[in-house]
Amino acid sequence: MKYYEQLLEKGCFTWNDVTEMVGNRNSASDLIQNYLKKGYIQSVKRNLYVAINLADSEPVVNRYVIASNLTESAYISHHTALEYYGCTNQVFYDVYVSSDTKFNTFEFNGLTYRYQMSRINDGIVKKPDGTRVTDLERTVIDSINDFEKIGGLEELLRSLEMMPYADETKLLCYLKSYGKQILFQKTGYILEHFKDSLKITDTFFKACEAEISKSVRYLYHGLEKEKSIYNKKWRLFGPEQLLALISEGGNEFV
Repeated sequence: MKYYEQLLEKGCFTWNDVTEMVGNRNSASDLIQNYLKKGYIQSVKRNLYVAINLADSEPVVNRYVIASNLTESAYISHHTALEYYGCTNQVFYDVYVSSDTKFNTFEFNGLTYRYQMSRINDGIVKKPDGTRVTDLERTVIDSINDFEKIGGLEELLRSLEMMPYADETKLLCYLKSYGKQILFQKTGYILEHFKDSLKITDTFFKACEAEISKSVRYLYHGLEKEKSIYNKKWRLFGPEQLLALISEGGNEFV
């Protein structure tokens, strides 16, 4: 157990980390194999390992730290970032990880780690424990952009309901980084229902309106086959009563 304490401090580590620690490539490989057999460490995926707490046989770092170490550019996003900030009612067994480098979906310790393409480079913060995560406002914009694929509309609305505040300057910054008219429409339409609780001013919504042309869109695919109502301001068809989805349920995409 000569190097076990050092590996505990690292939490997540690679073969190169162990090589630097022991000073020899062959010795590093031998140490990893030995510690794997003894249960001191576990393999997360190829060339990524995690130290194990011998008291409970669980990884010494959580899903967020593990996800942040999957690639050099990895960070948690979307519903996983909402979980991190305590803005969810449901705990998913999927961990959503954005990265410049693609990786294949895999399972570890009962969780499925799923790759998401990193769409913009703004709004990523590193926490003291090593977790890299989108800030709350970037998380909101990502989640609105991708709710049909991740989480669903109802879960998104519930998360927004739990947020005490959103920085409208940051929201607008990330919208401009995306540069998608439909995202300005969807964001303005959805967040207008939460403008009081999130403390968003009319200035933000006017800025969103300024980015909208004459194109008319639907809030999500398939809505044209459901009961919907046209919002003239946002040039968008949405559910007849958006917030009723929270109390009544339905419209899940999960």
